[in-house]
Amino acid sequence: MQITGNTIFIPGATSGIGLAFAVALHERGNTVIVGGRRTELLDRIVAEHPGVHAVAVDTADPASIEQAAARVIAEHPDLNVLIPMAGIMRAEDWTRPSGFLDTAEQTVTTNVLGPIRLIGAFIEHLLTRPDATIVTVSSGLAFTPLRVTPTYNATKAAIHMLSESIRLQLADTSVRVLELEPPSVATDLMPGHQDDPNAQPLDEFIAEVMALIEADPDAREIQVERVKFLRYAEVRGEYDQVVATLNARDPH
Repeated sequence: MQITGNTIFIPGATSGIGLAFAVALHERGNTVIVGGRRTELLDRIVAEHPGVHAVAVDTADPASIEQAAARVIAEHPDLNVLIPMAGIMRAEDWTRPSGFLDTAEQTVTTNVLGPIRLIGAFIEHLLTRPDATIVTVSSGLAFTPLRVTPTYNATKAAIHMLSESIRLQLADTSVRVLELEPPSVATDLMPGHQDDPNAQPLDEFIAEVMALIEADPDAREIQVERVKFLRYAEVRGEYDQVVATLNARDPH
């Protein structure tokens, strides 16, 4: 993925990593369309960042995705990058059904079905572009589990393998697949994460991500230094130790 000159749709970009990434990409000369459910947030983003566009979309609703995709493609026919950012993370108690069934279903719908449906809505258009990219968003927790978030971990592992798989299917096309693998980042994804001393500051994370994309436009995975502790624990033969360390410092 080139760092500039793209037309990019980022559903799930009204806060956190998604919004910061959208602003950084806009500042680098890309046309950026942010998506989200709350129109008041979209209006504020457009007002605060002139030149950024916005489209309302609920990534848990298939009909909303189809409507948003039709609008984005109609208004921005040069669209060549899709970055499904929407995600939720919930603490769960798997010792009783009431402790996880509802949250698990919500998490799978948002974190797995959302990106799948978004890719489904845009893939035919992206295949018509001479240089297109799907940026998936997994997590360091796809490779090393956090005890309190089983379903989140599982959905991010699914996104990692989905990325690996569709990259193979799209290998002979103009569409690349780039997987972004965040570590813990200081956002409001879960209560306490914003102030977690172990989390990477958001501005530092985004700056490192942008530098990595610029340095290697053909990269398959974007891994900041902090995520490698989790990403390669098993490769280093340190899986059990890293799992213990991660869960010992977890504030939840």
